[in-house]
Amino acid sequence: MEAVLHETETRMAPLAASGLIHAYEGRNVLTGVDLVLEPGSVLGLIGRNGAGKSTLIRAMLGLFKPLAGTATVFGEPALTLSDDAKARIAYVPQQPDALAWLSAKQMLDFIGRFYPRWDKNFAASALERWQIQPNKLLAKLSPGERQRVDLIRALASQPDLLVLDEPAAALDPVARRELLREVALRAGESGTTVLFSTHIVSDLERVASDVAFLHQGALLMRCGVDETKERYARLWLPGHISAAAPAHSLSRRHHDDGSLSLVVERDAQGRWPEATTLPGARVDALGLEDLFVEIAE
Repeated sequence: MEAVLHETETRMAPLAASGLIHAYEGRNVLTGVDLVLEPGSVLGLIGRNGAGKSTLIRAMLGLFKPLAGTATVFGEPALTLSDDAKARIAYVPQQPDALAWLSAKQMLDFIGRFYPRWDKNFAASALERWQIQPNKLLAKLSPGERQRVDLIRALASQPDLLVLDEPAAALDPVARRELLREVALRAGESGTTVLFSTHIVSDLERVASDVAFLHQGALLMRCGVDETKERYARLWLPGHISAAAPAHSLSRRHHDDGSLSLVVERDAQGRWPEATTLPGARVDALGLEDLFVEIAE
């Protein structure tokens, strides 16, 4: 019964991946990733540079064929999407460089013809608000300006699925905060499903409803942003009881004095591992940034 329910959720999901595996030049980049986005959710995909975030996003959108696994968008195979499905998606890569020979206005006018819900007024006002010269060639814009134009292009299409790969990488703090405010507004008002990758934890805390940690090509955890403090903690065990450490943990560090620290999680009944009750054991709460550092280092 659970398998049937999972299959139904995946078929109805705006974006879903199952068992994605990929490698470059013999190096594993994705190692069997399963990920499903629920309609209307805002999922922050976090991981260090090189963790596989961009590869996972591109595989889920069908931009290349992975070595193994499947991906679907609105229930359709990602590799053979219909025009209707494509019109419901907006994707901003980490380094946008398409149509660089056009001006910002020319590119937006051209792209807008392919989207039935194109918001021409938003595109024009956003160019003005973000101080982008509409008649300046995209190739002549700074990396931050170029990224802003691509974000305007994505938001003006009023997508049902918005996918952003490190959307704030080239933006200053003020512009980044404005972008995140716009993403949160769109998701809240229209129910847009959002996937965005980042290594900036504060961005997640501002807009994401859920967070997924990708580390060395594997999805280590997925939960609600507000759940992290209650669900995960650092367990420190002195050397004389370190052998009692639970077998499963999200990270494990051995220290010079023989002690051991681990990131552990509550079980389905909300209980910490038994080792947390041992004399001398210490359990420390972890904020989202601390959790990221513990896992990613």
